[in-house]
Amino acid sequence: VRLVESGGGLVQAGGSLRLSCAASGRIGSRYVMGWHRQGPGKQRDLVATITSGGSTNYLDSVKGRFAISRDNAKNTVYLQMNSLKPEDTAVYYCNVDLGLTHYWGKGTQVTVSS
Repeated sequence: VRLVESGGGLVQAGGSLRLSCAASGRIGSRYVMGWHRQGPGKQRDLVATITSGGSTNYLDSVKGRFAISRDNAKNTVYLQMNSLKPEDTAVYYCNVDLGLTHYWGKGTQVTVSS
């Protein structure tokens, strides 16, 4: 399974970015996709997840600002990030959870300037 992320970059506080992650390989049809992030000197935290049925889960600090979605036909997950804050600065990693196995992307840098 291969995950390819895109959409990171530098944005001013209050701005928006949209991350994308395309999965390829033998992953079946029922799996959870999600985004995690790791800021400088911090642990990796779960940001948002979405099941194949569309159920979502968010980190409290991003609720109301971030929205996760997926296109099952394209095996792609998106993260729309609005009202970005400097504390959102991190490397964002795409994740596919197949239950017994997890796959990770290489990460995309998001930097929010104040």
